[in-house]
Amino acid sequence: MKKNGKVLDINISEKKGVIKKPIKEGVFIENYGLKGDAHGGKWHRQVSLLGVESFKKMEELGIEGLEHGIFAENITTEGIILYELPVGTRLKIGDTIQEVTQIGKECHSGCEIAKKVGKCIMPKEGIFTRIIKGGTIKKGDTIEVL
Repeated sequence: MKKNGKVLDINISEKKGVIKKPIKEGVFIENYGLKGDAHGGKWHRQVSLLGVESFKKMEELGIEGLEHGIFAENITTEGIILYELPVGTRLKIGDTIQEVTQIGKECHSGCEIAKKVGKCIMPKEGIFTRIIKGGTIKKGDTIEVL
């Protein structure tokens, strides 16, 4: 199994349930998440990650115009099948250490993403982490499965 992946984008939003916008780099705070992001806080879903591989599946269904952040993921990744990582797996991403806390999620109704895209892949293939060690993550940073 390939142990390294790459950060394609870091995405942020000030409120929940909306499409996130890409930023050049993000400051991730220990036991909080991405500074300035609506999903940050002292809970188990501080950061959300989704692989570009999942975007490709949606595109194969004929859905066009998918930009990174459209599924409200904080980090768009490449090279690791995220949803196959067991809960408890630790990832070194940029300067941070993150621990996988949840695979997938319940989708709330009235989600802007599902409305815009027709369906959301996050509930099945997105993963959530908490920040064990804070730091900066930039586009292009390596993701290492520890």
